[in-house]
Amino acid sequence: MEIRPEQPKDAEAIRHITKMAFAAVEHSSQTEAAIVDALRSAGVLTISLVSIEEGDVVGHIAFSPVMIDGKDIGWYGLGPLSVTPGRQNQGIGGALVREGLLRLAKLGAKGCVVLGDPGYYKRLGFDNDAGLVLDGVPAEYFMRLALNGPAAPSGRVDYHQGFNAT
Repeated sequence: MEIRPEQPKDAEAIRHITKMAFAAVEHSSQTEAAIVDALRSAGVLTISLVSIEEGDVVGHIAFSPVMIDGKDIGWYGLGPLSVTPGRQNQGIGGALVREGLLRLAKLGAKGCVVLGDPGYYKRLGFDNDAGLVLDGVPAEYFMRLALNGPAAPSGRVDYHQGFNAT
């Protein structure tokens, strides 16, 4: 498996994989593919990686800046993370997360937040933090990971407006 930055030719495969990956997810808005497209169009995909096997895209991960209490303080949001349904639970998503976090750290990112399954993301180093809040979601599903610098800040987290795409 090869992990590399997204290339323009990957956009359609990323869109397809993202739609398939979230099709059966109970709490999905079914807008995840549109979110990736909107973040790409806005130029805020700080890191966008694909996993390639035998020439095919089998996974994708996106990282984009988040604001905390209305300020850009070097924190990023992970998501969406998508893996082809037939290849899920085989380590592809975890490899994408780890590689993405390494690249974020090299960029000097202070930390990363994620909205997702705590059982999955806690295994990858994320943890809940009552001081960081994402309006409208249960606290146990919103987690953070400090990368460079002091511990996580406190405040309300806002994702880029691209997350409102439909």
